[in-house]
Amino acid sequence: MTKLRVGVIYGGRSGEHEVSIASAAAVVQNLDNARYEAIPIRIEKDGRWVIADRLPSSSSAAAVIEQSRADAARRIGRDGREAHLIAHPSAEQIMTIDRGASPAVAGLALDVVFPVLHGPYGEDGTVQGLLELANIPYVGAGVLASAVGMDKAAAKLIFAARGLPLAKYLVVLRNEWMSAPGRIANDVTRQLGYPVFVKPANLGSSVGISKAKSEAALPAAIDTAAEFDRKIVIEAAVPNAREIEVAVLGNDNPETSVPGEVIPSREFYDYQAKYLDDDSRVIIPAELPPGVASDIKRLAVDVFRAVDCAGMARVDFLMDGGTGTLYVNEINTIPGFTTISMYSKMWAASGVSYPELLDRLITLARERHAEKQQIRTTLP
Repeated sequence: MTKLRVGVIYGGRSGEHEVSIASAAAVVQNLDNARYEAIPIRIEKDGRWVIADRLPSSSSAAAVIEQSRADAARRIGRDGREAHLIAHPSAEQIMTIDRGASPAVAGLALDVVFPVLHGPYGEDGTVQGLLELANIPYVGAGVLASAVGMDKAAAKLIFAARGLPLAKYLVVLRNEWMSAPGRIANDVTRQLGYPVFVKPANLGSSVGISKAKSEAALPAAIDTAAEFDRKIVIEAAVPNAREIEVAVLGNDNPETSVPGEVIPSREFYDYQAKYLDDDSRVIIPAELPPGVASDIKRLAVDVFRAVDCAGMARVDFLMDGGTGTLYVNEINTIPGFTTISMYSKMWAASGVSYPELLDRLITLARERHAEKQQIRTTLP
């Protein structure tokens, strides 16, 4: 059987670069070698694309950070040939350039691309748009769902239009905050109350998120979020919140995993608690009444379809610990993807192993691509 050549794109320019490398390591280590040939395509923090000389191997963001420090201390340089995706349909989708003493250019054909990119410049529709231009099958959401899923403010507008339950929130632009901080602080106090969570609209992995317990703490929280985005989302905190997550898999007929619950090691599930501490706990399946679990799974499918998602997503909910009221928090179109990430663990608890999950995602990508090829692009 001819192997499928799978281009695994990882790294990226966002603050989630290290998480992406850890996710990609899990993907390439678990692809069936009898069926697939993994091609590691790394995007450096400066945006340069390379065909890596070695497959990613670090299993966690913390391990990636330590390895980067060790490489820097030993002055180990970047490896790999320069790579460029050809932005039109072609038999060879990647052009590689070796700029050594004897420069050489070569073409590389891919059967499918598996983007394992978290955050802006990868999960937000930018790379997906490039793959659409190249007309190559790729795993996961398309341009629209990727862009909306990344922009928490835009996502909330769509969720609200579909009648999905949301906590109260405000959206503030950086320049609005700089020009009228007093008015915005008053709006937060009057419309939301405290405590509130302050987030960059376009980022993931809890980067740049703060909890402001009072009006005095609000400026520092907004300033932190504004370092990562021009658009800031301020949300009323859900009382005694439980964080419940569901993994979704499929195209037009998505399936859901059992729900899982995250119990963070810190006051909330920030970057430190997610990737650098070892004390956060997960409970899979989440301890929920059967009817509540069914409601959460139904809502997860509604969220998935609301943004026209495809392939995979993790949908996160907040549950009021007192009343049991559910609120949609967000959708992640390329969730953390290590073997110990919530997405894969929830599917494992639902009877789908990590290698099988990869098989299904690649199959879904190729099915969706084949369907798109039936669309007419010319008039008779």
